[in-house]
Amino acid sequence: MPDIWGLLAIVTKFLLYLGVLTAAGTVFTALLFRLSHYRSLCLTFGGIGLLAAIAAFLLRGANLTGDASGMTDPEMLGLLWITPVGTALLHRIAGLGLLVIGLYAGGIGLWVSAVGGLIAIWSFVHIGHVAGRDASLLDLTLILHLIVASFWIGILTPLKRLASSPQTWSDAAGLGHKFGLLATVMVPLLIVAGGYMGYELVGSVNTLISMGYGQALILKVVLVCGLLALAAANKLRFIPRLRAGDPKAAAHLVTSIYVEWLVILAVLGTTAVLTSNLTLAT
Repeated sequence: MPDIWGLLAIVTKFLLYLGVLTAAGTVFTALLFRLSHYRSLCLTFGGIGLLAAIAAFLLRGANLTGDASGMTDPEMLGLLWITPVGTALLHRIAGLGLLVIGLYAGGIGLWVSAVGGLIAIWSFVHIGHVAGRDASLLDLTLILHLIVASFWIGILTPLKRLASSPQTWSDAAGLGHKFGLLATVMVPLLIVAGGYMGYELVGSVNTLISMGYGQALILKVVLVCGLLALAAANKLRFIPRLRAGDPKAAAHLVTSIYVEWLVILAVLGTTAVLTSNLTLAT
C-alpha cells in the first residue's frame, strides 16, 4: 500500500494521462476530420496536463524525502531535473506549450498543436511502463498505443456535442461513420500494441495471475474489452440508425459516449496505478 505521497503520485499521473491524451487527441481529430469548436476543450485539458506534470515532478521530490520539504528543496529538485523525470517534464512543458500556442497561431496552427501533442505523448517513454528498458520497439509500441488511445478519447466530446442537437445529427452520423472506418485500423493496432507491451512487462502467466501488477493489468484488459463492446455498438447500431434518420439513435449514442467516458476514466486510473507502482518500485 503506497503512502500519502504515493497516492498523490497516482492521482497526478491519472490527471496527466487525462490532460495530455484528451488535449492531444482533440487536436488530432480536429486536424483529421476538420472539426471546429475545439479550442476551449484543448485549453482546459492542456492546462490540466501541464499542472499535473509539474505536480508529479514536485511529488517525486516529496517521495524521495518522505515529506513535503522535498517539493521545494532546490538541491533535490535539481538532482531530479537531470534524471529522466526532468527530461519528461521538459517534454511535457514544451509539448503542451506548443499545443496551446498553435491554437492561436491560425493557418498551420493546428499542425503546430499536433506536433506539440506528439512531443507531450513522447514524454511517457522516459518514465512509466517502459522506462529504463533498452528496447526501441517497445518505446515505439508505447507511443503508437498512446496515439491511438488519444484519437479514441479525442473524438468522444465532439461526437457527443454533434449528437446532442437535432440540427447537427447528420454531422454526428458522418463523423461517427468516418471514425468507425478509422477504428477498423486503430482497434487492431491498440490490441496488438497493448498485448505486446503486456507480454514484455509481465513475462509469464504466473506473474500475470499472482502479482498485483498482473492483476491490475487483467482489470485494464477487461475494461478495454468493455470499451470495445461500446464502440462496436456505436459503429454497428447507433451510427447507422442515426444516418438513416432515427432520432432515438442520437439519444442512445450520447448515452453510450457518457458510458465510454466512465470506462476510459477507469482505464486511465488503472494505468496510473500500474505505471506509478512500476516507478515507485524502481
